[in-house]
Amino acid sequence: MTQKPEHFQTKKNALKRIAVPKCSPMNQSFLTGVFTLLLCALSGCQNALEADALTLNSPEQTHRIDIYLDEAGRPGYRVLRKGNPVIDSSGLGFEFKNQPALLNGMRWVESELFSEDETWEMPWGEQREVRNHYNGARIVLEEQEPPGRRLILNFRAYEDGIAFRYEFPEQEGTDSLLITAEKSEFKLTGDHMSWWIPGDWDIYEHLYNTTRVSEINALSKQDHPNLASTYIPENAVNTPVTMRSDEGVHLSFHEADLTDYAGMTLKVDPDKLMLSSALVGSDRMDYKVGRALPFHTPWRTIQIADRAGDLIESRLIENLNEPNKLGDVSWFTPMKYVGIWWEMHLGIATWDYGMTMDESGRWVDTGKAHGKHGATTENTRRYIDFAAANNIKGVLVEGWNTGWERWIGFEDREGVFDFVTPYPDYDIEALAAYGREKGVEIIMHHETSATPRTYEQQLDTAFALMNDLGMHSVKTGYVGKIIPKGEYHHGQWMVNHYRNVLETASKYQVAINAHEPIKATGLRRTYPNAISREGLRGQEFNAWSVEGGNPPEHLPIVAFTRMLAGPIDFTPGIFDIGLKQKPGNQINTTLAQQLALYVVIYSPIQMACDLPENYEGQPAFEFIREVGVDWEQSKVLSGEVGDFVAIAREERETGNWFVGAITDEGSRDLEIDFSFLPEGVRFQATVYQDGPQAHYMENPTDIDIEKSTIDRNSKINYHLAAGGGLAISLIRE
Repeated sequence: MTQKPEHFQTKKNALKRIAVPKCSPMNQSFLTGVFTLLLCALSGCQNALEADALTLNSPEQTHRIDIYLDEAGRPGYRVLRKGNPVIDSSGLGFEFKNQPALLNGMRWVESELFSEDETWEMPWGEQREVRNHYNGARIVLEEQEPPGRRLILNFRAYEDGIAFRYEFPEQEGTDSLLITAEKSEFKLTGDHMSWWIPGDWDIYEHLYNTTRVSEINALSKQDHPNLASTYIPENAVNTPVTMRSDEGVHLSFHEADLTDYAGMTLKVDPDKLMLSSALVGSDRMDYKVGRALPFHTPWRTIQIADRAGDLIESRLIENLNEPNKLGDVSWFTPMKYVGIWWEMHLGIATWDYGMTMDESGRWVDTGKAHGKHGATTENTRRYIDFAAANNIKGVLVEGWNTGWERWIGFEDREGVFDFVTPYPDYDIEALAAYGREKGVEIIMHHETSATPRTYEQQLDTAFALMNDLGMHSVKTGYVGKIIPKGEYHHGQWMVNHYRNVLETASKYQVAINAHEPIKATGLRRTYPNAISREGLRGQEFNAWSVEGGNPPEHLPIVAFTRMLAGPIDFTPGIFDIGLKQKPGNQINTTLAQQLALYVVIYSPIQMACDLPENYEGQPAFEFIREVGVDWEQSKVLSGEVGDFVAIAREERETGNWFVGAITDEGSRDLEIDFSFLPEGVRFQATVYQDGPQAHYMENPTDIDIEKSTIDRNSKINYHLAAGGGLAISLIRE
């Protein structure tokens, strides 16, 4: 095993862990430079419940967390940034089935303080090196009355935000807990501007709303005609939800390390300006989470920044996850890909072949196929040839396997899909071999039709087939209402299913790109085969929607909300903006913005999703050929939530840089300061920018392509048209 360089070793400073008893007979004040511990502030500990408190500062003291027990013995906290409150006094606790709640009547037993400063390496990602530097506290609480149950609070203070989670130790007299409600509160300090989607238990594929917190009404957003499943039980929002105070402080609320637990939405009290955790449930159970002791919950996270772009640069979510458990994952290579997908959304081809299921449940070729099947051997070879000629390393094939005739619209979908048997017109082995000859890998597709039990029965067989054929990534799908009835995509049962798929796939060197997924919570650090996921209203809505598709503000919001959770398989690269096969529909961006998305919306796999014939003879396609997918470092140059964003990323190994900028429906002038480039190096720049007549509605394909030489002393103004963008490739001379 290769020895890690010294700077990748965990560095622990002298003040690591300090165990502190609950109280002593005199006032206590404990100062360790970065920590201030205040215990028993009242003289002689006359009132320990009022006195028990701890103050935790981030390493550079940007953030301060006050942790305390209130007069009723309920644990709580508040957060300050640069001395100003950003989260006011907020309570913590739980309600259970068959047990009293853990809310009040607690006493402070002991506290432990510690810090950590390590640097770890992403095997792939927005940057190679990630610093994980925080100060932490672990507080043990206990009920004052019998049975004296214990609850442990874990807090971490970072420069880019704060996090906390609960720990349930072994308890005398019980071996498990059934949680009916988690009572974590987030009391806001003002009526912030917020960017949110409803707290749907099944999908994240909603348009974002821009309102004050007091105006959030998620229940009015239940109508969703384009999807097969959606359930919004209360006025709650899904995470990440991003806010900006009137003073310009940005906050984004999310969770990290979602393991064997229900996904968290945030219930909104618009009058009190209070958010509180609302766990996704199950109609089959009268509790939200069932766990054996001991266990800990996911982290509840708040990313905090003065500059909106710092939210994107934050690695808080990944840092809160455990280190890589898989070791070497070089069998997965970040890549661009094309595939048999967009033609189905345009109505040119179909997923199904036209087979019939006989009485025994087998799919039978009647010889009457409709002739529009997309995943044929011939069509796949065409995509492989196109990929090989254009520096594209993957081909996704949807609709290759039997079962698509009954994949949606049927109540009983168990056992319908077979994940190893191709349709008669698809030669899976020959195509895998042909791809290898051309240096192109087939990307497998597994649409489960939301029947996870059927999928789990075939996981080992399906992944073994992929491994045998040299296929190392799969796009999974979960369209429809979950079977068994009563389960939801984001509940504990499905969280565990998604994890099972991820762990099983790793045994066969398979990486997962999940669609209709559970939210990303940084687990890509622990399981680097979690390469990407959907979890947002994607490109396909532009081909479906009769209401105009995704508006221009959609992606400038997504960059500061959904993208904070992790990589997005958004499928950019549409050149036929007007969608000639879909009269009345179009992509609400310019062509230049479609190019810029390869830099702005991060994923280690990026699709050039248009039809190959739409790229032929297009000079702008050169950017897609050149642009990287795996980055040494990333810098957000400028941006405001919902308005615009500009990002620069350095490609690993080559040292080439790429810049992408996108805007909403408002045109704007944008200065790019190239001081992020290295000293003494000149770059050949190819600039793809909106032409003088460009407009996302009126003239979306007007694009100018210019070449020049740029170095770190350059500062250049560019014009972005309405719904427009800017893409720049910077190749070292």
